[in-house]
Amino acid sequence: MKLVYKGKFNGNEESIPHGEHIEGAVKFKEPKTVKELSLIANGLALAVTVFCFVIFFFRAADGLRGFSFLACIGSVLVLFPHEILHALCFKKEVYLYTNFKQGILFVTGPETMSKGRFIFMSMLPNLVFGFIPFILFLIFPEWGFLGTFGAINIGSGCGDYLNVFNAVIQMPKGARTYLYQFNSYWYMP
Repeated sequence: MKLVYKGKFNGNEESIPHGEHIEGAVKFKEPKTVKELSLIANGLALAVTVFCFVIFFFRAADGLRGFSFLACIGSVLVLFPHEILHALCFKKEVYLYTNFKQGILFVTGPETMSKGRFIFMSMLPNLVFGFIPFILFLIFPEWGFLGTFGAINIGSGCGDYLNVFNAVIQMPKGARTYLYQFNSYWYMP
């Protein structure tokens, strides 16, 4: 994998590096623009994070004192490592973009992936930074830092969960997927 940091996304989907379209490929039914994706993902993120914090406050060993502002800061600091974990699932070149104005960072690459690898790539950072810390907190409620950190990072993965949902619902068994500009496509090899 070769990571190329492209910086701030300029909004021009034509500028995103991509391979050629594969004949017969089917476009995912997904948000069509970065703006539409950010509105949906950020709305879902808020709802999921609030839900996780409701669980947190009922489970925390010391109530509100278990909430950690340091964990909130840590959640911001793992935005780039989150994308790096996505990038590690690519075998060839992968490109990292930022779009802080719309509240998203993303990676993209021109290669094709199996359905399983695409789902793993989408979920890996959410498992590492979200679900594992939050589950550890549920087991050890005195670890409020991990509860706060996990709750925020579970919520921040909502754009990735949309990818997983689309892959599970739309891709038939044996299909492969690839990214083209800002959209995902699937095809049968």
